[in-house]
Formats: sequence, C-alpha cells, structure tokens
Amino acid sequence: MKNLKTTLIILALTMVMLIPTGCGSANKIESWARDYEPTEEYLALYDDGKAVFEGKDYTYVKDDDSITLTDKDGNSIEHRYYIDNEKMVFYIASVYEYQDEGEPDGIVGNWACGNNVFRFLPAPKLEFSEEDAFYGHYSVDEANSSVKLMYDAPLPDATFYYSLTGKELTIDYPWPLVKTQAKDTTKKDEGTT
Repeated sequence: MKNLKTTLIILALTMVMLIPTGCGSANKIESWARDYEPTEEYLALYDDGKAVFEGKDYTYVKDDDSITLTDKDGNSIEHRYYIDNEKMVFYIASVYEYQDEGEPDGIVGNWACGNNVFRFLPAPKLEFSEEDAFYGHYSVDEANSSVKLMYDAPLPDATFYYSLTGKELTIDYPWPLVKTQAKDTTKKDEGTT
C-alpha cells in the first residue's frame, strides 16, 4: 500500500510539473526573415523537428550546410545554407526553361522561370542580365557547378549553384536572411520626437 501511495504522489507531482511547461508544446529555436522584411518571419525551426517556411508547415532535418524540409505528402527539398555573422544565406532552387533555338551550350542563352529571366552571353564577354534590370559579369566554376555573378549595380556579388538537364536550368540562388525582429507596435504622436 505504501508503494502505491508513493507512486501516486510521484505521478501527481509529475503531472503538476508538466502543466506550466505546456506538455508537448514545441519551442521555436530559430526564426529568420528576409533581410528586406526583417519583421516578417520567413523560416522558423522548432525543437520538435517541425518547421514553417513561407507560411507552410514542414518537418526538417538540419546539418552543418543544409536544411531538408519535408511536406505532409513526404516531398523533400534540400536547401543549402551557411551562416555569415548574424545572417543566414539560404539557397532556394528555381527551374528555368531555355528560350533560344537549338540545344543550350552550358548556361549561355536566355532562360525564363515565370517572369524571371536570366540572360548569359558567351565568352569573351561573359555578361549577364537578371530580369532585364540587373547587369554584370559572371564566371563559371564547372567543378563546383556554381556561377559567380558580379553585379554592376550596388548589389553584392552572389554565387549560385546550378544543374543543367536538357533545356532546364535549376538555379539554387542565395537569399540573405536575418533573425526575425519584433514589430514596432509603439505609435509616436505627430509633432513629437
């Protein structure tokens, strides 16, 4: 009888301790936003292996250089990433279709993915345009399947990874993310500083 009473007391104490901690609730361990929208969460990782990316629910596995997101249907996408000071550079893949006649010669040519267009001119120029708004020069590292874009505009250089299958060019483009910042909910009265 004494053992049963002790067991019941331990069980009751355990239950009482679980109530304030939110038994089963996950803790957010990382929260990232696009650098140009620092208060809008873009990627959240939880300690229970769940993630929210672009407002959609996933499970995830993270290692030193990639985050694999899996949706409810079991479809997985691996995203490369690296940490640069307080930022995360997060790679997102897009598939571009070849827009020119004939077969592509590497990445040279016109490539479209919806409204996004990349144009790569051949050597010796090695010039590119992105969305017909950003221009510069590029270099290809075939051993690493990467392309370095050196923008003429006041944009930092970017290196993306690519794969070419027939007339499809998959570009794994780097996007800088920052830790999500709290929204400023204070309102300042007009005329005050």
